[in-house]
Amino acid sequence: CTTAGSAPEAGPLPGRCAFFVQRKRRFCKMIPAPGRRFCGEHGQQEVPTVYEDQLQKHLKKCNSREKPKPVSVNSALESEYELQHTLNMSFATYVLQKQKHLKPLLKRSAFVLLSHQALQEALNDPKNGDSAFKHLKQQASILGNMEKLHLLGPGRCFVEFGAGRGKLSHWVDTALQDVENIQFLLVERATTRFKVDGKHKKRDSIFERLQVDIQHLCLNKVPILEKKKLPVVGIGKHLCGAATDLALRCLVESYATCCNEENEEPAPKRTKNKAEGASNSSNGDDNERNKEDFKPVAGIVIALCCHHKCDWTHYVGREFFRSAGLGPVEFHYFQRMSSWATCGMRGTITKASTNEESEDHTNNTEDHDQTYSKTEAGSDALQGLLTVEERKQIGSLCKLVIDHGRIRYLQHRGYKAALQYYTDSSVSLENVLLTAVPETTS
Repeated sequence: CTTAGSAPEAGPLPGRCAFFVQRKRRFCKMIPAPGRRFCGEHGQQEVPTVYEDQLQKHLKKCNSREKPKPVSVNSALESEYELQHTLNMSFATYVLQKQKHLKPLLKRSAFVLLSHQALQEALNDPKNGDSAFKHLKQQASILGNMEKLHLLGPGRCFVEFGAGRGKLSHWVDTALQDVENIQFLLVERATTRFKVDGKHKKRDSIFERLQVDIQHLCLNKVPILEKKKLPVVGIGKHLCGAATDLALRCLVESYATCCNEENEEPAPKRTKNKAEGASNSSNGDDNERNKEDFKPVAGIVIALCCHHKCDWTHYVGREFFRSAGLGPVEFHYFQRMSSWATCGMRGTITKASTNEESEDHTNNTEDHDQTYSKTEAGSDALQGLLTVEERKQIGSLCKLVIDHGRIRYLQHRGYKAALQYYTDSSVSLENVLLTAVPETTS
């Protein structure tokens, strides 16, 4: 055994790991596998070798391979605002006055609690615990709303933003098991374990996963959508804060705009032959009709979450805020006070969030607002000046104002958008669903 001050050993012991442990000033004494220089713990120091005839196969699954960089669609966004103001009573009063001015313009969400037969067996399975049951109930209601909007059909590509394990896409595929020509695109920037994509490899459905930040995603550059322009249905369960705004931009400003530009082709030339002219005219009319019927974005169904994580840079409802005489500073406080909507549940948060973590770590985004309310809400200077109920009402109104800006954004771009409560607050405190379908022209 050598001391901290002694010189390092000349080399590793015969048959032992060749990794020098700096902290212990000696070589590792673990036994490596036959033909290896390093043990399993320090194996990353060894450059892996692959036989030449297996190289191409290995490169398809190697985690160290260089991944293609998708095209950015949000490069024209305004510079980010760095706001570090403390929430004081005078400014809070000003914001509350602004809220009262906006209140008549806001439409409260309706309760639309639906379900879908595809999840009935899972909902009735006693093996599912309380946490799993809550997730299933939300997924069933989302599918029920999609069915109500006629979004569950053939010839579509379902893009799940913030997919996590891909459970929502899994249930959509289950609901469409007898439907042909459907594809799924799962967008998630984090590395996710226990994905359910593998359950669909032997079926006709095409599942593709993109590990990318939504702000860098350009859907019309994705090969499966570039090859055949399918109508897209954007879905998401508890898409946190700014991710919702980025998803809306990706769908409405990127994919829809590019598809519409490509569909604008010059009219065919007229021919002298009357028969040919009549035939070409009828074909042209059919093509025009198909182009008019084709909607690049068939619909949007996103369960909203974590308004305190929104930011002015990516927010899509800035025009609505400016029209009401508000700007980035006011948005900062609306965004911050939105967490008050859940501050009345502090007594039951710890137990509930612990149970949620045991079911699915990647689906815990619905608890982000609750964690924030325990930390941020307790540090504000207004803690002792407003009751819990008053804070909840103010927080709920802040959420509604932020969401209303998103609705206005979609309406101005030709979509029939709405907000609705899709599940009970006992199931999830983040229980508002944003839906949008293209306006029909008669």
